[in-house]
Amino acid sequence: MAATPRKCPGIADTPVKLAGGTFDMGEDDVYDEEGPVRKTTVHGFWIDPHEVTNRQFAAFVKATHYVTIAEKPVDPKQFKVPADQIPPDMLKPGSAVFTPPDFPSNRYTDWWKYVPGANWKKPYGPNGPDAVANEPVVHLAWDDMVAYAKWAGGRIPTEAEWEYAASAGQRSKNVQPEEANSWQGAFPNYNAETDGFKGVAPVGCYKPNANGLYDMVGNVWEVTSDFFRPGHDPAEQDNPRGPDEGHAYDPFSPDTPSRTVKGGSYLCAPNYCQRYRPASRQGRDPGMGTSNVGFRLVYDRAPKA
Repeated sequence: MAATPRKCPGIADTPVKLAGGTFDMGEDDVYDEEGPVRKTTVHGFWIDPHEVTNRQFAAFVKATHYVTIAEKPVDPKQFKVPADQIPPDMLKPGSAVFTPPDFPSNRYTDWWKYVPGANWKKPYGPNGPDAVANEPVVHLAWDDMVAYAKWAGGRIPTEAEWEYAASAGQRSKNVQPEEANSWQGAFPNYNAETDGFKGVAPVGCYKPNANGLYDMVGNVWEVTSDFFRPGHDPAEQDNPRGPDEGHAYDPFSPDTPSRTVKGGSYLCAPNYCQRYRPASRQGRDPGMGTSNVGFRLVYDRAPKA
């Protein structure tokens, strides 16, 4: 089936006000770390209608002259091995870029590459195209997102706030959505592109959810403020904030307290990553970005126009 061209109209940046409420958080029939399902209550808040875009992040950089982590040389101490054992390219400024192999593979090292010179302005590396203004900004570390949030007068949402906004009154279900940017075909080497995009899509290309929010699932993973550990604590139901740093645990990165990311990305496919759902969650190293992770902000009071 040929890819269907999609219209991507410009959409507003105006945050959406959500009243607080109680919802069923989590899903217990896909991945163990997403359950158990629990009744969860959150207070009201405002939330960005789409992921923070390159256009918005560029305005922040222009105003503050901020330099992101990916644009700085890498500290060799983070590798915890002698410096002479570290490949020189790994110490250059850069970030992790998805690079599909020509063959089927279930090893992530076959499709992720550290690319010197990759950053939010050059998301595919120095020889690739420039960032597209209305695509989600990627290749940001946690500190980069927090700096933007402070400048913009918002904050990174909690996992509960994010999932409440994404669920929009419906239970999370393991169905690949038509109105989301995900992977059609056999991941990682064949993408049919029947949703209209091979990679990241501009915001506004897919229909919003019932809360008027775009790309809450698919397109890029979205970072939340919660530290990650597998599963939910059923006792934490009222505005939960997740574990503290000392109780965080990510089995895929046991030496680093990870942050929880939500909603899956354009790389999620039925044969590999069924994470195109509000309840999806996994840990992410806060110290570096990748080409499929972004964020949006929430606000505790009405943002200034």
